[in-house]
Amino acid sequence: MEVGAKVPKKAGACGRRGGRPKKKPVSRSFKAGLQFPVSRIGRYLKQGRYSKRIGTGAPVYLATCTLVLELAGKWRNNKKNRIIPRHVLLAICNDEELGITI
Repeated sequence: MEVGAKVPKKAGACGRRGGRPKKKPVSRSFKAGLQFPVSRIGRYLKQGRYSKRIGTGAPVYLATCTLVLELAGKWRNNKKNRIIPRHVLLAICNDEELGITI
């Protein structure tokens, strides 16, 4: 070969042509272990113009809060209209994944 001649690259060395197979996309809800749509909550936060910048953890935190409130809503009595801290405590204690011991 001549001095300064370009050497052809191997297929798959740096590019995508023959390299590793493409990974399957994983949703943020699946990563957080939630049923609520984290991406949709993040989109609504951005569209609502609540702030100029929204952190990546904000929609995950809100989705978790809605999960806890949903569980607490199941613990309130039929006569009650409000969720009180006692309902939240009962919901967290009796859930297997969120369970804490008092």
